[in-house]
Amino acid sequence: MADATVDVVIAGGGPFGLMLANELGRRGVSVALVDAKPSTAVNPQANATQARTMEHYRRLGFADEIRSLGLPEDFPTDIAYFTRFTTHELARFRLPSAREARERVATMSGSWSAAELPHRVSQKYVEQVLRRHAEALPGVAIDYGWRLTGFAETDDAVSAIVEPADGGGRRPIAARYLVGADGARSSVRKRLEIAWTGETGVVRDFFGGRMYAIYLRAPEFYEMAPHPPAWMNVTFNRDRRAFMAAVDGKGEFAFHTQLREGEDPERIGAADAAGLFHAAAGARIDATVLSSDTWTAGHALVAERFHRGRVFLGGDAAHLFTPAGGLGYNTAIEDAVNLGWKLAAAVEGVAGPALLDSYELERRPAAVRNTGHARAFAESLGGIVAEPGLEDDGPRGERLRRAAGEYLERHGRAEFDIPGITFGTRYDASPVIAYDGSRPPPDAPNRYEPSASPGGRAPHLWLDDGRSLFDAFGFEWTLLRLCRSPPAAERFLDAARRRGIELVVVDVPSAAARELYEAPLALVRPDQVVAWRGFDDAGADAVAAVATGRGGETARR
Repeated sequence: MADATVDVVIAGGGPFGLMLANELGRRGVSVALVDAKPSTAVNPQANATQARTMEHYRRLGFADEIRSLGLPEDFPTDIAYFTRFTTHELARFRLPSAREARERVATMSGSWSAAELPHRVSQKYVEQVLRRHAEALPGVAIDYGWRLTGFAETDDAVSAIVEPADGGGRRPIAARYLVGADGARSSVRKRLEIAWTGETGVVRDFFGGRMYAIYLRAPEFYEMAPHPPAWMNVTFNRDRRAFMAAVDGKGEFAFHTQLREGEDPERIGAADAAGLFHAAAGARIDATVLSSDTWTAGHALVAERFHRGRVFLGGDAAHLFTPAGGLGYNTAIEDAVNLGWKLAAAVEGVAGPALLDSYELERRPAAVRNTGHARAFAESLGGIVAEPGLEDDGPRGERLRRAAGEYLERHGRAEFDIPGITFGTRYDASPVIAYDGSRPPPDAPNRYEPSASPGGRAPHLWLDDGRSLFDAFGFEWTLLRLCRSPPAAERFLDAARRRGIELVVVDVPSAAARELYEAPLALVRPDQVVAWRGFDDAGADAVAAVATGRGGETARR
Protein backbone atom coordinates (compact mmCIF):
# COMPACT_ATOMS: atom_id res chain seq x y z
CA MET A 1 0.00 0.00 0.00
CA ALA A 2 1.41 3.37 -1.06
CA ASP A 3 0.60 6.79 0.35
CA ALA A 4 -2.83 7.65 -1.03
CA THR A 5 -5.54 10.23 -1.41
CA VAL A 6 -9.09 8.88 -1.63
CA ASP A 7 -12.62 10.03 -1.02
CA VAL A 8 -13.43 7.55 1.77
CA VAL A 9 -11.34 5.35 4.07
CA ILE A 10 -13.18 2.34 5.48
CA ALA A 11 -11.64 0.68 8.54
CA GLY A 12 -12.98 -2.87 8.55
CA GLY A 13 -13.70 -5.51 5.92
CA GLY A 14 -16.71 -7.35 7.28
CA PRO A 15 -20.17 -7.27 5.66
CA PHE A 16 -20.81 -3.59 6.46
CA GLY A 17 -17.44 -2.36 5.21
CA LEU A 18 -17.48 -4.49 2.06
CA MET A 19 -21.08 -3.58 1.21
CA LEU A 20 -20.27 0.10 1.69
CA ALA A 21 -17.28 -0.23 -0.62
CA ASN A 22 -19.63 -1.66 -3.27
CA GLU A 23 -22.18 1.12 -2.81
CA LEU A 24 -19.53 3.83 -3.04
CA GLY A 25 -17.52 2.26 -5.84
CA ARG A 26 -20.63 1.85 -8.00
CA ARG A 27 -21.05 5.62 -7.74
CA GLY A 28 -17.48 6.48 -8.71
CA VAL A 29 -16.31 7.25 -5.17
CA SER A 30 -12.70 6.24 -4.50
CA VAL A 31 -12.28 3.98 -1.48
CA ALA A 32 -9.42 2.55 0.58
CA LEU A 33 -10.59 -0.31 2.81
CA VAL A 34 -8.21 -1.79 5.39
CA ASP A 35 -8.68 -4.70 7.79
CA ALA A 36 -6.13 -6.29 10.09
CA LYS A 37 -7.35 -9.81 9.28
CA PRO A 38 -5.41 -11.65 6.57
CA SER A 39 -8.56 -12.09 4.48
CA THR A 40 -12.32 -12.33 4.64
CA ALA A 41 -13.92 -14.53 7.29
CA VAL A 42 -12.83 -18.16 7.43
CA ASN A 43 -15.36 -19.12 10.12
CA PRO A 44 -19.09 -19.25 9.30
CA GLN A 45 -20.23 -16.41 11.64
CA ALA A 46 -23.66 -15.08 10.54
CA ASN A 47 -25.80 -17.65 8.72
CA ALA A 48 -29.11 -15.96 7.82
CA THR A 49 -29.49 -13.49 4.96
CA GLN A 50 -32.89 -11.84 5.23
CA ALA A 51 -35.10 -11.09 2.23
CA ARG A 52 -34.44 -7.33 2.39
CA THR A 53 -30.70 -7.94 2.28
CA MET A 54 -31.21 -10.25 -0.69
CA GLU A 55 -33.17 -7.46 -2.41
CA HIS A 56 -30.14 -5.19 -2.01
CA TYR A 57 -27.87 -7.90 -3.41
CA ARG A 58 -30.30 -8.15 -6.33
CA ARG A 59 -30.06 -4.37 -6.84
CA LEU A 60 -26.27 -4.74 -7.10
CA GLY A 61 -26.60 -7.68 -9.46
CA PHE A 62 -25.33 -10.64 -7.43
CA ALA A 63 -28.33 -12.08 -5.55
CA ASP A 64 -28.31 -15.21 -7.72
CA GLU A 65 -24.60 -15.67 -7.01
CA ILE A 66 -25.25 -15.48 -3.27
CA ARG A 67 -28.21 -17.86 -3.51
CA SER A 68 -26.07 -20.45 -5.28
CA LEU A 69 -23.69 -20.61 -2.30
CA GLY A 70 -23.85 -22.46 1.00
CA LEU A 71 -26.38 -25.25 1.24
CA PRO A 72 -27.32 -27.42 -1.76
CA GLU A 73 -30.28 -25.90 -3.56
CA ASP A 74 -32.65 -28.67 -2.42
CA PHE A 75 -31.51 -28.69 1.21
CA PRO A 76 -34.33 -27.83 3.67
CA THR A 77 -33.84 -24.58 5.54
CA ASP A 78 -36.03 -25.72 8.44
CA ILE A 79 -35.44 -24.72 12.05
CA ALA A 80 -35.69 -27.88 14.18
CA TYR A 81 -35.66 -28.32 17.96
CA PHE A 82 -34.50 -31.50 19.69
CA THR A 83 -33.78 -32.73 23.18
CA ARG A 84 -30.51 -33.81 21.52
CA PHE A 85 -29.71 -34.01 17.86
CA THR A 86 -30.04 -37.82 17.69
CA THR A 87 -32.88 -38.32 20.16
CA HIS A 88 -36.30 -36.63 20.35
CA GLU A 89 -37.44 -34.03 17.82
CA LEU A 90 -39.62 -31.50 19.67
CA ALA A 91 -40.70 -29.04 16.97
CA ARG A 92 -39.90 -27.96 13.43
CA PHE A 93 -40.61 -24.74 11.55
CA ARG A 94 -40.43 -25.54 7.85
CA LEU A 95 -38.92 -23.12 5.34
CA PRO A 96 -38.23 -23.46 1.60
CA SER A 97 -35.00 -24.61 0.03
CA ALA A 98 -33.09 -22.27 -2.28
CA ARG A 99 -34.76 -23.89 -5.29
CA GLU A 100 -38.21 -23.55 -3.75
CA ALA A 101 -37.52 -19.91 -2.85
CA ARG A 102 -36.70 -19.09 -6.47
CA GLU A 103 -39.83 -20.88 -7.66
CA ARG A 104 -42.19 -19.39 -5.08
CA VAL A 105 -41.08 -15.77 -4.82
CA ALA A 106 -43.22 -14.51 -7.72
CA THR A 107 -46.32 -16.14 -6.19
CA MET A 108 -45.98 -14.55 -2.76
CA SER A 109 -48.29 -11.71 -1.72
CA GLY A 110 -49.18 -9.65 1.31
CA SER A 111 -46.50 -9.60 4.00
CA TRP A 112 -44.08 -11.59 1.83
CA SER A 113 -44.53 -9.71 -1.46
CA ALA A 114 -40.85 -9.25 -2.30
CA ALA A 115 -38.28 -9.40 -5.05
CA GLU A 116 -36.33 -12.00 -3.05
CA LEU A 117 -36.95 -14.46 -0.23
CA PRO A 118 -34.46 -15.18 2.60
CA HIS A 119 -31.42 -17.34 2.03
CA ARG A 120 -29.40 -19.41 4.50
CA VAL A 121 -25.72 -18.97 3.73
CA SER A 122 -22.70 -18.52 5.98
CA GLN A 123 -21.08 -15.12 6.18
CA LYS A 124 -17.74 -16.53 5.06
CA TYR A 125 -19.25 -17.17 1.60
CA VAL A 126 -21.06 -13.82 1.44
CA GLU A 127 -17.91 -11.85 2.27
CA GLN A 128 -16.04 -13.50 -0.59
CA VAL A 129 -18.69 -12.32 -3.06
CA LEU A 130 -18.80 -8.82 -1.61
CA ARG A 131 -15.03 -8.56 -1.76
CA ARG A 132 -14.77 -9.84 -5.32
CA HIS A 133 -17.33 -7.35 -6.62
CA ALA A 134 -15.83 -4.45 -4.68
CA GLU A 135 -12.33 -5.18 -5.96
CA ALA A 136 -13.63 -5.18 -9.54
CA LEU A 137 -14.75 -1.55 -9.22
CA PRO A 138 -12.36 1.19 -10.40
CA GLY A 139 -11.10 3.33 -7.55
CA VAL A 140 -11.75 0.73 -4.83
CA ALA A 141 -8.71 -0.73 -3.03
CA ILE A 142 -9.27 -3.60 -0.57
CA ASP A 143 -6.25 -4.28 1.65
CA TYR A 144 -6.49 -7.04 4.25
CA GLY A 145 -3.48 -7.36 6.51
CA TRP A 146 -3.46 -3.59 7.16
CA ARG A 147 -4.98 -1.79 10.11
CA LEU A 148 -5.96 1.75 10.98
CA THR A 149 -3.77 3.06 13.80
CA GLY A 150 -4.93 6.64 14.05
CA PHE A 151 -6.68 9.53 12.39
CA ALA A 152 -7.06 13.29 12.65
CA GLU A 153 -9.92 15.39 11.35
CA THR A 154 -10.06 18.93 9.97
CA ASP A 155 -13.00 20.93 8.67
CA ASP A 156 -12.70 19.47 5.19
CA ALA A 157 -10.66 16.26 5.43
CA VAL A 158 -9.54 13.27 7.49
CA SER A 159 -5.93 12.11 7.73
CA ALA A 160 -5.71 8.39 8.44
CA ILE A 161 -2.64 6.35 9.38
CA VAL A 162 -2.44 2.67 8.47
CA GLU A 163 0.22 0.02 8.98
CA PRO A 164 0.72 -3.69 8.23
CA ALA A 165 -0.91 -5.87 10.87
CA ASP A 166 2.32 -7.84 11.30
CA GLY A 167 4.43 -4.72 11.73
CA GLY A 168 6.16 -2.42 9.32
CA GLY A 169 6.15 1.11 8.07
CA ARG A 170 3.14 3.33 8.51
CA ARG A 171 1.38 4.96 5.58
CA PRO A 172 -0.82 8.08 5.56
CA ILE A 173 -4.08 8.25 3.65
CA ALA A 174 -5.78 11.57 3.00
CA ALA A 175 -9.56 11.30 2.66
CA ARG A 176 -12.75 13.30 2.68
CA TYR A 177 -14.44 10.92 5.11
CA LEU A 178 -13.60 7.99 7.41
CA VAL A 179 -15.97 5.13 8.26
CA GLY A 180 -15.47 2.88 11.29
CA ALA A 181 -16.51 -0.62 10.21
CA ASP A 182 -14.15 -2.21 12.72
CA GLY A 183 -16.52 -4.28 14.80
CA ALA A 184 -17.69 -4.45 18.40
CA ARG A 185 -14.35 -3.31 19.83
CA SER A 186 -14.14 -0.45 17.32
CA SER A 187 -11.05 1.68 17.83
CA VAL A 188 -12.74 4.38 15.75
CA ARG A 189 -15.70 4.56 18.12
CA LYS A 190 -13.43 4.58 21.15
CA ARG A 191 -11.27 7.35 19.69
CA LEU A 192 -14.41 9.42 19.13
CA GLU A 193 -15.37 8.71 22.77
CA ILE A 194 -18.80 7.48 21.73
CA ALA A 195 -20.34 5.26 24.41
CA TRP A 196 -22.67 2.30 24.16
CA THR A 197 -26.27 2.59 25.29
CA GLY A 198 -28.63 -0.29 26.01
CA GLU A 199 -28.36 -3.59 27.84
CA THR A 200 -25.44 -5.94 28.38
CA GLY A 201 -24.37 -8.71 30.75
CA VAL A 202 -27.75 -10.46 30.71
CA VAL A 203 -27.57 -14.00 32.12
CA ARG A 204 -30.01 -16.63 30.89
CA ASP A 205 -30.15 -20.41 30.82
CA PHE A 206 -29.26 -20.01 27.14
CA PHE A 207 -28.30 -17.04 24.95
CA GLY A 208 -27.08 -15.12 27.98
CA GLY A 209 -23.47 -15.53 29.10
CA ARG A 210 -20.28 -17.09 27.75
CA MET A 211 -20.80 -19.03 24.54
CA TYR A 212 -18.39 -21.46 22.92
CA ALA A 213 -18.34 -21.59 19.11
CA ILE A 214 -16.96 -24.55 17.19
CA TYR A 215 -16.59 -24.79 13.44
CA LEU A 216 -16.59 -28.55 12.87
CA ARG A 217 -16.81 -31.24 10.25
CA ALA A 218 -18.95 -34.30 11.02
CA PRO A 219 -19.78 -36.04 7.70
CA GLU A 220 -21.54 -38.94 9.46
CA PHE A 221 -24.02 -36.64 11.22
CA TYR A 222 -26.84 -37.12 8.71
CA GLU A 223 -26.43 -40.90 8.84
CA MET A 224 -26.63 -41.01 12.62
CA ALA A 225 -29.36 -38.41 13.20
CA PRO A 226 -32.73 -40.12 12.69
CA HIS A 227 -34.48 -36.91 11.63
CA PRO A 228 -34.89 -35.00 8.37
CA PRO A 229 -32.07 -32.49 7.83
CA ALA A 230 -32.53 -28.87 8.89
CA TRP A 231 -30.58 -25.67 8.42
CA MET A 232 -30.75 -24.73 12.12
CA ASN A 233 -30.61 -27.44 14.79
CA VAL A 234 -31.38 -26.41 18.38
CA THR A 235 -31.11 -28.55 21.52
CA PHE A 236 -33.30 -28.10 24.59
CA ASN A 237 -32.23 -30.00 27.68
CA ARG A 238 -30.89 -29.37 31.15
CA ASP A 239 -27.13 -29.60 30.60
CA ARG A 240 -26.00 -28.96 27.00
CA ARG A 241 -28.09 -26.41 25.19
CA ALA A 242 -26.81 -25.47 21.78
CA PHE A 243 -27.68 -24.25 18.32
CA MET A 244 -25.96 -25.57 15.23
CA ALA A 245 -26.28 -24.20 11.68
CA ALA A 246 -25.56 -26.37 8.65
CA VAL A 247 -22.81 -24.68 6.63
CA ASP A 248 -22.60 -26.78 3.46
CA GLY A 249 -25.30 -29.42 3.90
CA LYS A 250 -22.64 -32.13 3.70
CA GLY A 251 -21.23 -32.25 7.21
CA GLU A 252 -19.79 -28.84 8.10
CA PHE A 253 -21.51 -27.04 10.97
CA ALA A 254 -21.30 -23.90 13.07
CA PHE A 255 -21.96 -25.19 16.60
CA HIS A 256 -22.56 -22.84 19.57
CA THR A 257 -23.17 -23.89 23.14
CA GLN A 258 -23.51 -21.97 26.38
CA LEU A 259 -20.74 -22.72 28.85
CA ARG A 260 -21.82 -23.82 32.30
CA GLU A 261 -20.35 -22.77 35.60
CA GLY A 262 -16.87 -24.19 35.96
CA GLU A 263 -16.27 -24.67 32.23
CA ASP A 264 -13.15 -22.64 31.43
CA PRO A 265 -12.81 -21.89 27.71
CA GLU A 266 -9.05 -21.53 28.11
CA ARG A 267 -8.85 -25.20 29.11
CA ILE A 268 -11.04 -26.62 26.35
CA GLY A 269 -8.87 -28.52 23.88
CA ALA A 270 -9.95 -30.11 20.59
CA ALA A 271 -11.06 -33.33 22.29
CA ASP A 272 -13.06 -31.41 24.90
CA ALA A 273 -14.64 -29.27 22.17
CA ALA A 274 -15.71 -32.40 20.31
CA GLY A 275 -17.13 -33.65 23.61
CA LEU A 276 -19.40 -30.61 23.84
CA PHE A 277 -20.77 -31.49 20.42
CA HIS A 278 -21.20 -35.15 21.43
CA ALA A 279 -23.17 -34.12 24.51
CA ALA A 280 -25.55 -32.01 22.41
CA ALA A 281 -25.82 -34.77 19.82
CA GLY A 282 -26.57 -37.47 22.36
CA ALA A 283 -24.17 -39.75 20.49
CA ARG A 284 -20.47 -40.02 19.77
CA ILE A 285 -20.38 -38.81 16.18
CA ASP A 286 -16.90 -38.47 14.70
CA ALA A 287 -16.09 -34.77 14.46
CA THR A 288 -13.08 -32.74 13.38
CA VAL A 289 -12.77 -29.37 15.08
CA LEU A 290 -11.72 -26.86 12.42
CA SER A 291 -11.64 -23.86 14.76
CA SER A 292 -13.12 -22.63 18.01
CA ASP A 293 -13.65 -19.36 19.85
CA THR A 294 -15.69 -17.76 22.61
CA TRP A 295 -18.21 -14.92 22.53
CA THR A 296 -20.68 -13.38 24.91
CA ALA A 297 -24.45 -13.47 24.48
CA GLY A 298 -26.72 -11.01 26.24
CA HIS A 299 -25.93 -7.75 24.43
CA ALA A 300 -28.46 -5.28 23.07
CA LEU A 301 -26.22 -2.26 22.58
CA VAL A 302 -26.40 0.78 20.31
CA ALA A 303 -23.82 3.55 20.07
CA GLU A 304 -25.06 6.89 21.35
CA ARG A 305 -23.91 8.51 18.09
CA PHE A 306 -23.40 7.13 14.58
CA HIS A 307 -21.17 9.93 13.38
CA ARG A 308 -19.15 12.88 14.53
CA GLY A 309 -17.92 15.37 12.00
CA ARG A 310 -16.45 13.52 9.02
CA VAL A 311 -16.26 10.16 10.78
CA PHE A 312 -19.10 7.63 10.64
CA LEU A 313 -19.85 4.28 12.32
CA GLY A 314 -21.80 1.28 11.07
CA GLY A 315 -22.29 -2.44 11.55
CA ASP A 316 -21.03 -3.93 14.81
CA ALA A 317 -19.11 -0.73 15.52
CA ALA A 318 -22.49 0.96 15.93
CA HIS A 319 -24.72 -1.81 17.32
CA LEU A 320 -24.15 -5.15 19.04
CA PHE A 321 -26.73 -7.94 19.01
CA THR A 322 -27.30 -11.28 20.60
CA PRO A 323 -27.69 -13.16 17.30
CA ALA A 324 -31.29 -14.30 17.73
CA GLY A 325 -33.22 -13.80 14.52
CA GLY A 326 -30.03 -13.13 12.55
CA LEU A 327 -30.58 -9.39 12.78
CA GLY A 328 -27.07 -8.03 13.35
CA TYR A 329 -25.56 -8.76 9.93
CA ASN A 330 -28.72 -7.73 8.10
CA THR A 331 -28.96 -4.46 10.02
CA ALA A 332 -25.32 -3.80 9.06
CA ILE A 333 -26.09 -4.26 5.35
CA GLU A 334 -28.89 -1.71 5.56
CA ASP A 335 -26.52 0.69 7.34
CA ALA A 336 -24.16 0.44 4.36
CA VAL A 337 -26.93 0.94 1.82
CA ASN A 338 -28.22 4.01 3.67
CA LEU A 339 -24.81 5.60 4.17
CA GLY A 340 -23.48 4.76 0.71
CA TRP A 341 -25.65 6.99 -1.45
CA LYS A 342 -25.48 9.82 1.07
CA LEU A 343 -21.68 9.82 1.28
CA ALA A 344 -21.50 9.65 -2.52
CA ALA A 345 -23.77 12.70 -2.80
CA ALA A 346 -21.54 14.56 -0.32
CA VAL A 347 -18.40 13.65 -2.27
CA GLU A 348 -20.06 14.79 -5.51
CA GLY A 349 -21.05 18.09 -3.90
CA VAL A 350 -24.80 17.69 -4.29
CA ALA A 351 -25.64 17.02 -0.63
CA GLY A 352 -27.00 19.64 1.70
CA PRO A 353 -26.14 19.73 5.41
CA ALA A 354 -29.10 17.60 6.46
CA LEU A 355 -28.29 14.64 4.20
CA LEU A 356 -25.32 13.25 6.13
CA ASP A 357 -27.00 14.02 9.44
CA SER A 358 -29.94 11.90 8.31
CA TYR A 359 -27.80 8.74 8.45
CA GLU A 360 -27.79 8.74 12.24
CA LEU A 361 -31.36 10.03 12.47
CA GLU A 362 -32.57 7.13 10.34
CA ARG A 363 -30.30 4.24 11.22
CA ARG A 364 -29.90 4.68 14.97
CA PRO A 365 -33.64 4.23 15.71
CA ALA A 366 -33.59 1.23 13.37
CA ALA A 367 -30.74 -0.29 15.40
CA VAL A 368 -32.59 0.34 18.67
CA ARG A 369 -35.67 -1.33 17.17
CA ASN A 370 -33.80 -4.36 15.87
CA THR A 371 -31.68 -4.96 18.98
CA GLY A 372 -34.92 -4.87 20.93
CA HIS A 373 -36.45 -7.56 18.73
CA ALA A 374 -33.31 -9.72 19.02
CA ARG A 375 -33.34 -9.32 22.80
CA ALA A 376 -36.98 -10.48 22.91
CA PHE A 377 -36.18 -13.56 20.80
CA ALA A 378 -33.20 -14.41 23.00
CA GLU A 379 -35.33 -14.07 26.12
CA SER A 380 -38.06 -16.25 24.61
CA LEU A 381 -35.64 -19.08 23.83
CA GLY A 382 -33.05 -18.62 26.55
CA GLY A 383 -35.36 -17.72 29.41
CA ILE A 384 -37.15 -21.06 29.53
CA VAL A 385 -35.57 -23.99 31.37
CA ALA A 386 -36.08 -27.66 30.56
CA GLU A 387 -38.15 -29.48 33.17
CA PRO A 388 -36.58 -32.45 35.00
CA GLY A 389 -37.65 -35.63 33.25
CA LEU A 390 -37.91 -34.05 29.80
CA GLU A 391 -35.75 -36.78 28.29
CA ASP A 392 -37.24 -39.68 30.26
CA ASP A 393 -39.18 -42.54 28.72
CA GLY A 394 -42.80 -42.98 29.72
CA PRO A 395 -45.94 -40.81 29.85
CA ARG A 396 -44.44 -37.99 31.93
CA GLY A 397 -41.48 -37.52 29.60
CA GLU A 398 -43.82 -37.62 26.60
CA ARG A 399 -46.07 -35.01 28.21
CA LEU A 400 -43.12 -32.71 28.97
CA ARG A 401 -41.76 -33.07 25.45
CA ARG A 402 -45.14 -32.31 23.95
CA ALA A 403 -45.46 -29.13 26.02
CA ALA A 404 -41.90 -28.06 25.18
CA GLY A 405 -42.54 -28.73 21.50
CA GLU A 406 -45.68 -26.59 21.48
CA TYR A 407 -43.75 -23.71 23.04
CA LEU A 408 -40.76 -24.08 20.72
CA GLU A 409 -42.97 -24.26 17.64
CA ARG A 410 -44.55 -20.92 18.61
CA HIS A 411 -41.12 -19.50 19.34
CA GLY A 412 -39.67 -20.69 16.02
CA ARG A 413 -42.45 -19.08 14.05
CA ALA A 414 -42.09 -15.85 16.03
CA GLU A 415 -38.30 -15.69 15.51
CA PHE A 416 -38.02 -16.81 11.91
CA ASP A 417 -41.25 -15.68 10.22
CA ILE A 418 -40.48 -11.98 10.55
CA PRO A 419 -41.59 -9.99 7.49
CA GLY A 420 -42.41 -7.02 9.73
CA ILE A 421 -38.83 -6.78 10.97
CA THR A 422 -37.41 -7.57 7.53
CA PHE A 423 -39.37 -5.04 5.49
CA GLY A 424 -40.96 -2.76 8.08
CA THR A 425 -38.09 -0.45 9.05
CA ARG A 426 -39.29 3.14 8.78
CA TYR A 427 -37.62 6.53 8.94
CA ASP A 428 -40.30 8.61 10.63
CA ALA A 429 -38.14 11.49 11.85
CA SER A 430 -35.88 12.21 8.89
CA PRO A 431 -35.06 15.58 7.33
CA VAL A 432 -34.84 13.92 3.90
CA ILE A 433 -38.35 12.50 3.75
CA ALA A 434 -41.29 14.60 2.54
CA TYR A 435 -44.01 13.31 4.85
CA ASP A 436 -47.63 13.59 3.75
CA GLY A 437 -49.39 13.28 7.10
CA SER A 438 -50.54 9.72 6.48
CA ARG A 439 -50.58 7.24 9.32
CA PRO A 440 -47.74 4.70 8.94
CA PRO A 441 -48.62 1.02 9.18
CA PRO A 442 -48.21 -0.77 12.52
CA ASP A 443 -44.73 -2.04 13.32
CA ALA A 444 -45.21 -5.72 14.15
CA PRO A 445 -42.38 -8.29 13.90
CA ASN A 446 -44.45 -11.06 12.28
CA ARG A 447 -46.64 -9.00 9.98
CA TYR A 448 -45.70 -6.48 7.32
CA GLU A 449 -48.30 -4.18 5.81
CA PRO A 450 -47.06 -2.78 2.48
CA SER A 451 -47.44 0.98 2.48
CA ALA A 452 -46.16 3.88 0.39
CA SER A 453 -46.48 6.25 3.32
CA PRO A 454 -43.21 8.19 2.92
CA GLY A 455 -40.34 6.90 5.04
CA GLY A 456 -40.67 3.15 4.44
CA ARG A 457 -39.62 0.55 1.88
CA ALA A 458 -41.36 1.01 -1.45
CA PRO A 459 -44.18 -1.55 -1.75
CA HIS A 460 -43.28 -4.37 -4.11
CA LEU A 461 -45.26 -6.01 -6.87
CA TRP A 462 -44.57 -8.14 -9.92
CA LEU A 463 -45.11 -6.42 -13.26
CA ASP A 464 -47.16 -7.84 -16.11
CA ASP A 465 -43.97 -8.76 -18.00
CA GLY A 466 -42.81 -10.92 -15.08
CA ARG A 467 -40.22 -8.48 -13.74
CA SER A 468 -39.99 -7.27 -10.18
CA LEU A 469 -40.96 -3.62 -9.83
CA PHE A 470 -37.63 -3.12 -8.08
CA ASP A 471 -35.81 -4.24 -11.24
CA ALA A 472 -37.37 -1.27 -13.06
CA PHE A 473 -36.01 1.25 -10.54
CA GLY A 474 -32.99 3.36 -11.44
CA PHE A 475 -29.82 2.85 -9.43
CA GLU A 476 -30.22 6.33 -7.95
CA TRP A 477 -33.60 8.09 -7.77
CA THR A 478 -36.82 6.86 -9.38
CA LEU A 479 -40.05 8.72 -10.10
CA LEU A 480 -42.89 6.21 -10.37
CA ARG A 481 -45.91 7.19 -12.45
CA LEU A 482 -48.64 4.79 -11.51
CA CYS A 483 -51.59 5.32 -13.82
CA ARG A 484 -52.51 5.14 -17.49
CA SER A 485 -52.62 8.93 -17.93
CA PRO A 486 -49.81 10.01 -15.61
CA PRO A 487 -49.00 13.55 -14.52
CA ALA A 488 -46.12 15.20 -16.36
CA ALA A 489 -42.61 14.52 -15.08
CA GLU A 490 -40.79 17.52 -16.58
CA ARG A 491 -40.77 19.63 -13.42
CA PHE A 492 -39.29 16.76 -11.43
CA LEU A 493 -36.68 16.09 -14.09
CA ASP A 494 -35.73 19.76 -14.24
CA ALA A 495 -35.55 20.08 -10.44
CA ALA A 496 -33.40 16.95 -10.28
CA ARG A 497 -31.00 18.23 -12.96
CA ARG A 498 -30.56 21.55 -11.18
CA ARG A 499 -29.68 19.77 -7.94
CA GLY A 500 -27.44 17.10 -9.41
CA ILE A 501 -29.88 14.23 -8.83
CA GLU A 502 -29.86 11.32 -11.27
CA LEU A 503 -33.58 10.60 -11.77
CA VAL A 504 -35.23 7.86 -13.83
CA VAL A 505 -38.94 8.02 -14.66
CA VAL A 506 -40.69 4.64 -14.59
CA ASP A 507 -44.25 4.27 -15.87
CA VAL A 508 -46.34 1.50 -14.35
CA PRO A 509 -49.81 1.82 -15.92
CA SER A 510 -51.34 -0.59 -13.44
CA ALA A 511 -54.48 -0.18 -11.38
CA ALA A 512 -52.99 -2.52 -8.78
CA ALA A 513 -49.88 -0.34 -8.46
CA ARG A 514 -51.97 2.82 -8.19
CA GLU A 515 -54.05 1.23 -5.46
CA LEU A 516 -50.97 -0.06 -3.63
CA TYR A 517 -49.23 3.33 -3.59
CA GLU A 518 -52.46 5.33 -3.05
CA ALA A 519 -51.17 8.08 -5.35
CA PRO A 520 -50.23 8.45 -9.04
CA LEU A 521 -46.70 9.68 -8.27
CA ALA A 522 -44.03 8.39 -5.89
CA LEU A 523 -40.38 9.42 -5.55
CA VAL A 524 -38.16 6.52 -4.49
CA ARG A 525 -34.67 7.01 -3.03
CA PRO A 526 -31.57 5.02 -4.03
CA ASP A 527 -32.16 2.72 -1.03
CA GLN A 528 -35.69 1.96 -2.33
CA VAL A 529 -37.36 4.03 0.40
CA VAL A 530 -40.33 6.23 -0.54
CA ALA A 531 -39.25 9.86 -0.14
CA TRP A 532 -42.49 11.47 -1.35
CA ARG A 533 -45.78 10.65 -3.00
CA GLY A 534 -48.38 12.94 -4.49
CA PHE A 535 -50.87 13.75 -7.20
CA ASP A 536 -49.12 16.34 -9.38
CA ASP A 537 -45.77 17.98 -10.05
CA ALA A 538 -46.49 21.31 -8.36
CA GLY A 539 -44.14 20.58 -5.46
CA ALA A 540 -41.21 19.26 -7.51
CA ASP A 541 -38.76 21.93 -6.36
CA ALA A 542 -39.61 21.50 -2.69
CA VAL A 543 -39.39 17.71 -2.91
CA ALA A 544 -36.01 17.89 -4.63
CA ALA A 545 -34.74 20.24 -1.94
CA VAL A 546 -35.73 17.77 0.77
CA ALA A 547 -34.21 14.88 -1.15
CA THR A 548 -30.77 16.47 -1.27
CA GLY A 549 -30.79 17.56 2.35
CA ARG A 550 -31.16 21.20 1.40
CA GLY A 551 -34.78 21.34 2.45
CA GLY A 552 -36.25 21.92 5.85
CA GLU A 553 -39.56 22.10 7.57
CA THR A 554 -40.75 24.70 5.04
CA ALA A 555 -40.01 22.28 2.19
CA ARG A 556 -42.05 19.43 3.59
CA ARG A 557 -45.54 18.91 2.29
